[in-house]
Amino acid sequence: MTVDNPSSFAGRLKINGAELVVEAFGPVDAPAMIVHHGAPGLGSRSEPKRSFGPFADRYRVIVFDARGSGESSDDEPFTHQQWVADVDAIREHFGYEKIVMAGGSYGGFVSLEYAVAHPDRVAALVLRDTAADNGHNELAVEKAKNTDRTVIPQWAIDRIGTGHFESNEQLREYWKAILPLYDHQHDPAKDAAKLAATRFHYRTHNAAFGQNMPRYDLKPQLPSITCPTLVTVGRHDWRTPVAASQVIADLIPNAELVVFEHSGHSPQLEEPELFQRTVRDFLDSAGIR
Repeated sequence: MTVDNPSSFAGRLKINGAELVVEAFGPVDAPAMIVHHGAPGLGSRSEPKRSFGPFADRYRVIVFDARGSGESSDDEPFTHQQWVADVDAIREHFGYEKIVMAGGSYGGFVSLEYAVAHPDRVAALVLRDTAADNGHNELAVEKAKNTDRTVIPQWAIDRIGTGHFESNEQLREYWKAILPLYDHQHDPAKDAAKLAATRFHYRTHNAAFGQNMPRYDLKPQLPSITCPTLVTVGRHDWRTPVAASQVIADLIPNAELVVFEHSGHSPQLEEPELFQRTVRDFLDSAGIR
């Protein structure tokens, strides 16, 4: 499938042997921004589309379901190297020499990996609630054990960050159990809506957390990232705490760290106006116009 400079695009693209569902919107001659969703096997393009859709007034925003997630095909491998290659193939498909690379949570892992692998193709980097290594997992387990919002079953606590799931049904029950931890202001109705909207791919999730994360550590490579970088995080994030973002900001030269005081894991949704203003100001200061 080819694209002939449409104002918007939505469809399935053959990318590195997989069929990926991709959407692009905003002026075709504007700076391009590729936004990677988090939670492999659970996440989808719907969150970055909602969070970064408003930027389509001045930027060409491209979102997609990564291989093994959402509506895209389940073609292995589910590795950081493959997901980075898919991002670059999407960039090339749409004909952009450079992009703003953005991603939250696990999408931040892929975004960092992309910036390390392709420094000449990243005009700016926007990160949200992410980390440069797997050192935050034990703290997340402790927060899950001690939460006063709900009682999380021990079997679910035991599987946090492990990738040990036997079926989509088991992954669904796990997701239902831990959803109350994510937002600073807990809303059970929002949790129910998120659960209902999720497509489950347990093999992808297992590969991401059972195989990729145990050896994930980008800290030694971060000083090589020289593009303008914005690091954002919610003050009350249980999964990737402020300390994890601080490490990134300390190691990437001249990176800017912004902490959202009234957010958990998703300031882009919990404080959307402030988040959008912060990102716009950053991109303006970085000369991305």
